[in-house]
Amino acid sequence: QVQLVESGGGSVQAGGSLGLSCVASGDAIRSYCMGWFRQTPGEERERVATIQRDGTTKYEDSVKGRFTISRDNAKNSLYLQVISLKPEDTAIYYCAAVKVEGSWCPFHDFGYWGQGTQVTVSS
Repeated sequence: QVQLVESGGGSVQAGGSLGLSCVASGDAIRSYCMGWFRQTPGEERERVATIQRDGTTKYEDSVKGRFTISRDNAKNSLYLQVISLKPEDTAIYYCAAVKVEGSWCPFHDFGYWGQGTQVTVSS
């Protein structure tokens, strides 16, 4: 069983950038598909980006070109670099993991979640 702890959120002005980190413990993430999701009050949790075991990445259309997901299996960590932030990026960002055979990611069915880190973008 893996435990996930995010960090790096904060308040920035539109156009700014942030680096989110997620440190895993309890198991090695090399066996996991990893992802970042976000949620705003009253809305469903939205998938932002995923990264497969082989490093293949996928992004939600609204963040393509601005967000970069990466993983460092040696450090058991997941990252999300975000640039050109917009007010609509304001949300709680969650790190997520699901153990998989082979290299693929489900759309939304992740079994492990962090506690979230708040990102607030002001205009």
